[in-house]
Amino acid sequence: MTDRLTRGEHRTVGTVGIARTVDTPDGPFTLIVDAQGRMLASGWSADERAVWERIHPALRPAELVRGDTEPAAEAAQAVAAYYAGDVDTVASIPVRQRGTELQERGWAALREITPGSPLDYTAFAALLGRPAAVRAAASICARNAAALFVPCHRVLRSDGTLGGFAWGLDVKRSLLERECSHRDEAVD
Repeated sequence: MTDRLTRGEHRTVGTVGIARTVDTPDGPFTLIVDAQGRMLASGWSADERAVWERIHPALRPAELVRGDTEPAAEAAQAVAAYYAGDVDTVASIPVRQRGTELQERGWAALREITPGSPLDYTAFAALLGRPAAVRAAASICARNAAALFVPCHRVLRSDGTLGGFAWGLDVKRSLLERECSHRDEAVD
């Protein structure tokens, strides 16, 4: 059953999102998954509502419950493994986002960026087949709801500086340093 929202969007009535907050070296990390274990949104905040509001309205669950259910536990384990040094494990968690065709293609491309090898917005735009669309590439990163699982932190400004990040530049810097350290250890 669906109800009609403004702008012709639909949202499933009665859907439930499962929220869980875990401690990380970068602070509390809240994740919200659907019943199938697909990541809807995540970020470095203990404020579940702030994370929930990043979900596209058409996918936003009607109800949010807290729990250690299997879908949320699997995602939380991936976060723990990431912080323990397995920076590739978060890619195993399925993600569900909605956006334009370019945004959805961009979010998929972000998941393909090798940890420890960040791109700049110009290279990311070129990866999307739209080399002149640097602003659009930056917007794709800004609209990403599934931080860490869709690693928008791996895209930098053209001059190599961090640029923006919804969860703060200190978190972005920490993630990039962690991934670079992992890359350097893997090479040794």
